[in-house]
Amino acid sequence: MNDQSAVHNLRALPDVETIRRNARKSIEEGAVTHAYTADREQVVKLLNEALATEIVCTLRYRHDYFIARGLKAKVAAEELLEHANAELEHADAIAERIVQLGGEPDLDPDTLKKRSHAEYRPSTELRDILRENLIAERIAIDSYRAIIDYLGDEDPTTRRLMERILAAEEEHADDLSDLLADLS
Repeated sequence: MNDQSAVHNLRALPDVETIRRNARKSIEEGAVTHAYTADREQVVKLLNEALATEIVCTLRYRHDYFIARGLKAKVAAEELLEHANAELEHADAIAERIVQLGGEPDLDPDTLKKRSHAEYRPSTELRDILRENLIAERIAIDSYRAIIDYLGDEDPTTRRLMERILAAEEEHADDLSDLLADLS
């Protein structure tokens, strides 16, 4: 960065008194200040879809953990349980962010499946279990990338949350891909 652009960036910052004055406005908005520029309604909608996706994935992983049987399934079952717990942590983090944005986490069981990007397709055969979970992870990966792209610089906190979750979903996909390859 050259000296001229550094000076320009400093001029773009509001003075401390303006920041203090703005912080006193609309304090009922909590963490969302006047500087928040994203479409909050749309962000909450997207986050509720991601929340539904994480809950559906948690339920599918838990189902598959209990169903996976046999010597080869032991390692896979442990991985499925680990993924189920991670998905639940993601759901909790998303729900917390929804509340921070002044929204309400939509946990309605009647609509979770409809709002989820991933499908609930439990299986009983280990190969199918791993395949369906890998497909669900790939769906989450593409969905979360789209959400991250949508957020851009408008909501860096939510973007970072979704980037962290995306990284975990990519790791889950790698784990499932490896487990599938071990079955061959």
